[in-house]
Amino acid sequence: MKKILVTGACGQIGSELVVHLGKKFGKENVISSDIKRPASIIKEFSTFMYLNVLDTHMLAREVVENEIDTIFHMAAILSATGEQNPQFAYEVNMQGLMNVLEVARRKEVQKVITPSSIAVFGPDAPKEMTPEDTSLNPTTMYGVTKVAGEKLMQYYHLKYGLDTRSLRYPGIISSETLPGGGTTDFAVDMYIHAVLNQPYTCFVTEDTPLPFMYMPDAIRAILELAEAEEDKLTRRVYNVHAMRLTPADIVDSIRKYIPEFRCEYQPDYRQDIAESWPHSIDDSAARKDWGWLPQYNLDDMTRDMLDKLREKHQKKVVHL
Repeated sequence: MKKILVTGACGQIGSELVVHLGKKFGKENVISSDIKRPASIIKEFSTFMYLNVLDTHMLAREVVENEIDTIFHMAAILSATGEQNPQFAYEVNMQGLMNVLEVARRKEVQKVITPSSIAVFGPDAPKEMTPEDTSLNPTTMYGVTKVAGEKLMQYYHLKYGLDTRSLRYPGIISSETLPGGGTTDFAVDMYIHAVLNQPYTCFVTEDTPLPFMYMPDAIRAILELAEAEEDKLTRRVYNVHAMRLTPADIVDSIRKYIPEFRCEYQPDYRQDIAESWPHSIDDSAARKDWGWLPQYNLDDMTRDMLDKLREKHQKKVVHL
C-alpha cells in the first residue's frame, strides 16, 4: 500500500482507520473522503477531500490524480438507519460499492478492502459459532446489500483478478465516535450515559446475545487482512469475532466501576433485527489464514472505554 483512499472517512470505523493509516504510511499517502465535514483529527493524519461515491466521475478523477493503489471503502448506510430509508440504503451501499470496484478495475487499483457485517446472516443461520459458509437470508436492507456486496467482491476477483478483501464485522464499540445508526449502538450509548451519570434506556432486551468487538481490535483486524500475503488467503470474505455479550453483561461490567449506573429496557423495532443475528461467530479461517486474534475482553474494554470517555468529557467541560 503506497497511496491509499478511504471513503466514508467520517464514519465510526473510517475516522479511526484514517488515523492509524496516517501514522503508519504518512499523512501525504492517505486520502480521506466523505460528504460530511471532517473532524480535525482526520485532517491531521490525512489529506481530506469531498467525495460522493455515487459520483463515478468524481471518484475516478480522485483515484487517477492521487495515483491511488489501495481503496478502503468504508462508506455505507448502517442497519437501523437503513430500515428507515431502505431505498437510499440500497443506492448508497450497492451503487457505491459497484462504483468503487469499477473505478478500481478501470484505473488499475491494486487492492479494494471493504467491511461486510454479521447482518448478512438471517434467522435461519446457526446462532452459535455461525460458520462462514451457511445460508445468507438477511431481514434488513443493510444485510441484503452486504450479501450482494460480498458476491460482487468475489466476482471482481474471479472475473478481473482484482485483489478484493472483506471481513464480517460484529457490533463495534468505540470511545472515539458517536453511534452511526447501527443496531448494536446501544453498547456505545451505555458507556456514554454511564460516564455522564445518566440513566440509559436500551432498545433491545437485557438478555439479547450478540457478537461484539472493541474498536482497536476492529482496526487491527482490517489492517491485518489488508496486509496479509495474498497466497495465504483461502477466501475473499472472512468472519471475525471477539466477544459474545448481552446488554446485561455490559451493564454488569460498567457497574464494577460505576455502581450507580442504571439501565432500563424498552425494546423497539431494532429488537427484531438483533434477534435475526448470530450470538457468536466462527472465525477459525481468519485465525488460520492471517493470524487473527482479538486482544480485548469485556472488562479490558470497559476500563479503557470509561477512561477515554471521562477524559473526553473533562476536556469538553474545561473548554466550556
